[in-house]
Amino acid sequence: MRTTINEPLPDKEECTSSLKNALDALSVINGRWKLALILCLMQSSKRFSEIQHEMTGISSRILAKELKDLELNDFIKRHVYPTTPVTIIYEATGYSRSLKSLIGELSAWGGQHREKIKESIRNQS
Repeated sequence: MRTTINEPLPDKEECTSSLKNALDALSVINGRWKLALILCLMQSSKRFSEIQHEMTGISSRILAKELKDLELNDFIKRHVYPTTPVTIIYEATGYSRSLKSLIGELSAWGGQHREKIKESIRNQS
């Protein structure tokens, strides 16, 4: 794990800019499900029911809302096929792949955090 103890602190302008950028990013990818949905669709294109089956714990209403939000922000594409019944397929866009390094860093941090919590629990026993 990389530490930042000896690195100089950013100045006020840099902090303000970083905070604004972070808040902008979080407003787009906020919530429990958005990054998980992007990851799910990066693996392969899927129908609504396939996504819901893979993403256990998400309600139909929340899934529909999250998919709509991701589509509005160009992270996913919704394809409607004129079959009977209508077939709708969701897929990740090229733009969603711009989150690859962020997702990787978040995953690495999550693993470190999980280990830290496990260690804390072991030390309490």
